[in-house]
Amino acid sequence: MANASRQAAWEFWGTELKRRREDAGLTQEALGHAVFVSGGYIGQFEQAIRKPQLDVATRIDEVLQTDGFFERTWRKLIDDQRYPDYFAATAELEPLATKICEFESMIVPGLLQTAAYAQALTLANNPFATDAHIEKTVHARLDRAIILKQATQPLYWAVLHEAVLRVPVGGPDVMAEQLAHITRLARERRILVQILPFTAGACTLMGRMLTLMEFEDAPPTSYTEAVYSGNLLDDPAVVKRLQQDYDLLRAAALSPEASRALIESAAEDYRQCVSTT
Repeated sequence: MANASRQAAWEFWGTELKRRREDAGLTQEALGHAVFVSGGYIGQFEQAIRKPQLDVATRIDEVLQTDGFFERTWRKLIDDQRYPDYFAATAELEPLATKICEFESMIVPGLLQTAAYAQALTLANNPFATDAHIEKTVHARLDRAIILKQATQPLYWAVLHEAVLRVPVGGPDVMAEQLAHITRLARERRILVQILPFTAGACTLMGRMLTLMEFEDAPPTSYTEAVYSGNLLDDPAVVKRLQQDYDLLRAAALSPEASRALIESAAEDYRQCVSTT
């Protein structure tokens, strides 16, 4: 759904390029020569097969005298994109969902992260990132979490492996704040969280993550993620199988009350570490 809307926007970009090129009386080859690409590339831009670089979009504006139209549109579609391509479609679907169920085996899900935790995680993933990149990433993640504060919030259910509580992302103070944030959301009944303890042993989806989303007027979807890649799936048979996997995780997890107690205990352990340093 979201991928289709983004592709439609690029098709509009290409249609406008073709229209304005023809209005200027230029062939694809002539425009390509003027902006230092081949005529075939211009044709692929017009068909939304390829996406131009920013400098090409800027030169197109100069040649066609379009007052920055193609550069501004390019920035809207690419440069201002807050999420990686493989996750953008999922991020666009979250506010539309009536129910979101997540499983994480190592880190706190994005919708539950605090600013400090998100910052530490971003820096760990990219130690050479600029401050601007880190700030942009953190803000985008916090913006996503707004859906948990709205009156029309989706029903949100998370199953977290106990490892999520024990990996000290950002250090004890960051973890204490992060875990307190999760328990606060649970106590306010904005989310439901269960912990899958180490004692549960091997489990389905071990070492992986999963997001399941349901909608009012669309079929359910699932999202899984690997290294710099993601899969947004809506095949009914696949989603049904993943829903069964999630049910098995919930059955093996601690009750919500016992889970909250374990999270609070872990948060206290981190606070004790802070106070003794």
